[in-house]
Amino acid sequence: MSPTAPQRTGAPSTAPDATPPPDAPPAPVLPVLGGKRSSYRERVADALRAALIAGELRPGQVYSAPALATRFGVSATPVREAMLDLAKEGLVDTVPNKGFRVTAVTEKQLDEYTQIRSLIEIPTTVALARTADPVSLDALRPAAREIVAAAAAGDLIAYVEADTRFHLGLLALAGNAHLVEVVGDLRKRSRLYGLTALVEAGRLPASAQEHLELLDALLDRDEDAVRAVMTRHLGHVRGQWAAHG
Repeated sequence: MSPTAPQRTGAPSTAPDATPPPDAPPAPVLPVLGGKRSSYRERVADALRAALIAGELRPGQVYSAPALATRFGVSATPVREAMLDLAKEGLVDTVPNKGFRVTAVTEKQLDEYTQIRSLIEIPTTVALARTADPVSLDALRPAAREIVAAAAAGDLIAYVEADTRFHLGLLALAGNAHLVEVVGDLRKRSRLYGLTALVEAGRLPASAQEHLELLDALLDRDEDAVRAVMTRHLGHVRGQWAAHG
């Protein structure tokens, strides 16, 4: 997804059926993950999931399908269907006659998710420095640049979407579909509330550059550099990127 949407660094209205104020930002462009042709329902779910991970949908708050539909510039039906998909993933709970409540994630859970990701992603990515085809690696550069552009624009939904596409695409080069599925599930359950503060402080673009740094290290076949970048990068997931505001 090209990060053309305007800045959206604040959480949406906490009133369940509230409509955006007159000066609310335009609806975000719905993402397409992994270069595949997704159904409209899947694209709505991707956008909602990215908003949830980035902290634009906050834990404990109840959001109605009509209010979310207004925010995302779509009809209520695909939003309701997409939220039901997110409920199956444990990301939201249904609240009868009101909407959906975003589930809370504890610090312990986030620590556990990051630990598992480190055990999987760091050695897998380091191994790609030996095995990955350079053409396949370089094909991920547009996604890495999208991450940088989204960070510069303060577009957190575009940032999370491009970041997901980059990392899962990179892991896919290892040829283990189950590994990609596990990491994808862990990423869905993560929360990166600190991204908003980084945008406001102008520090997110510097962190986004790590994706290009990682690609360069992989193409140089520098395993030590790959390990160092990945360790630092995942450290951000439980450090400044995840810090509660």
